[in-house]
Amino acid sequence: MAIEVCVKAATGAPDAPGDCPFSQRVLLTLEEKKFSYKTHLINVDNKPEWFLEVNPDGKVPVIKFDEKWVSDSDVIVGLIEDKYPEPNLSTPPEFASVGSKIFPKFVAFLKSKDENDGSEQALLDELNALEEHLKKNGPYVNGEKITAVDLSLAPKLYHLKVALGHFKKWTVPESLAHVHNYMKSLFSRESFEKTKPAKEEYVVAGWAPKVNNA
Repeated sequence: MAIEVCVKAATGAPDAPGDCPFSQRVLLTLEEKKFSYKTHLINVDNKPEWFLEVNPDGKVPVIKFDEKWVSDSDVIVGLIEDKYPEPNLSTPPEFASVGSKIFPKFVAFLKSKDENDGSEQALLDELNALEEHLKKNGPYVNGEKITAVDLSLAPKLYHLKVALGHFKKWTVPESLAHVHNYMKSLFSRESFEKTKPAKEEYVVAGWAPKVNNA
């Protein structure tokens, strides 16, 4: 029985996979588990009736397990791991929060209109911490083997690269060589290629309202 999963459709392109990093995280997990699944692309600006009936709060991603719809990417990924433990993607508890502050710091810097508010430095501090961790433990967060924490970070780092490149002409400093290699390695995985937004401009379109209204 194929798993059904609802993910965000692209802004302005309802037939293409969209720019939600949490949706992509779930798809990445299913791909790495080599699972067959059926994707429903949800236009979040005009949500279908059936979707709101099974998922009244209207958020993506949601996944159908045992005839029950489950939301929240953390919960979904945990459920997938429990139900289908092979291949094992669980991250050791001591590494589970590596890089967890990068996404909120990226969003703060992206929305920032003040060059001196410290938001760029706050993001750099988190990227430096990731650099040090990878230097010691890499190439992935838990060594040679990809785990859930990498699959959570991959879409977020992709958004960081695309959105900051577009809106701020900003790139991850070359000095963070381990972070660069990490991103390159994640983005070139077959699972990532299959699940990423169809075009970079969909990522830009997804962030544009948040940047312009900040």
